[in-house]
Amino acid sequence: MAHITFVPVVLILTLLQYKTLFSTGLANGQPDVVDELGLHNDLQITKYDSRVILSWNNNLTEEETKKYSVKYILSYTFFNTSYERKERLQEKKKIIRLELHSGFNAKVKTQLFAKETEELIKESGWTECTYKAPPVYIQNLSCIIYNISFFNCTWHVKAEAPADIQIFFSYRQTGKYFECQQYIQNARKKNIGCHMKGIYFQPSRKIKLNISVTDLKNNSRGLSYYKALLPQKIEKLNPPINVSVSLENRSIKIHWKPPPTIGSASNNCFMYQVKITDHKIVNVAAEKYEYPLHRPAKKYTAQVRAKKEVCIRNEIWSDWSEPVIIHDGKTVDIMLLSLTLLCLLIFLGGLLICTCRRYRCLEVITMPVPHPTDNIITWLAADETHHQKQISMQMEMHSEVVLGILEENGDNIHQKGHLKDFELEDL
Repeated sequence: MAHITFVPVVLILTLLQYKTLFSTGLANGQPDVVDELGLHNDLQITKYDSRVILSWNNNLTEEETKKYSVKYILSYTFFNTSYERKERLQEKKKIIRLELHSGFNAKVKTQLFAKETEELIKESGWTECTYKAPPVYIQNLSCIIYNISFFNCTWHVKAEAPADIQIFFSYRQTGKYFECQQYIQNARKKNIGCHMKGIYFQPSRKIKLNISVTDLKNNSRGLSYYKALLPQKIEKLNPPINVSVSLENRSIKIHWKPPPTIGSASNNCFMYQVKITDHKIVNVAAEKYEYPLHRPAKKYTAQVRAKKEVCIRNEIWSDWSEPVIIHDGKTVDIMLLSLTLLCLLIFLGGLLICTCRRYRCLEVITMPVPHPTDNIITWLAADETHHQKQISMQMEMHSEVVLGILEENGDNIHQKGHLKDFELEDL
């Protein structure tokens, strides 16, 4: 009796151990046990324009389909790329858009989960396939929307492309078809870009690009490449507007407004970067920024740029706004005072010039001295002669007076000499 009871227990423990090892192997990426589980897939490929419809069937029984939750793991990698795309699907079909790829490698496997616990019960091995598309003659396709209504797309023509082909561009949005307005060409006269303006975009509806290759020699249309883009993801915003800067309490305060956009203009959609002279670029979510200055300088330059980050992810930054210059308060006051005095002096100088012209002051100051007449010249000459005669007479009278004084002094001296001689004789 003990032996009969022991056998079921051993079987149960064995099954539990097998299940645990199987789940651990899946978690660690170990090879799948396909043959023992009995699951496999049959892949089929259908080509439609730039889309490849990949579908598959498996050998699940109707009972297994009802009992378990069936899911599929699809993995595919485009040629000339290393990035592997992996998806979990519930349908047995996947549309793969080729765009500018020339093919891909794909693989799929089936998984069964318990409906109550979502626990993995078993899975199949990988079923692989390869799809090779027609040759692609263009590469590096890049599109951008700017200034709200301008649209540019550029591409490169591969060196192995036939010499007689030409590339043409168009796009569709909301059922409307638009052809390229102006092509950009290289030195070989091949179209390598398209410029369009005055375009209205619906930001939430995809733009479906169509790049077709035409054989000019045979005048026949050849390959076509398709790519779908969301307008907001390729929009390059204009710089933020109304940027103002002030210096208060040793801090630079910057304010601005978000730029116009084709999509949502909510303040929460934008991410900003602020650049101040000699400082690192800073990411800002609000429409203002304050930077403390421990050693305020006399002059700073501030700029701001923007992109969308929250509502929809966009990697394209706008250009920087025009530099806004800020000086410290003292320098600004001195400059304002100097400018005011200069303007006042210019005003007073202009007023003085106008007054002088009004009342002919300059004519009086600059009027030349008139030449004297002949009568005045004769009178002046006679007056000068008379004056010279008076001076001569005064000089002669002065000379006579001086001589008389000298003679009188000489007689006195002579008399004094005789008196001295007389006194000596008496002695």
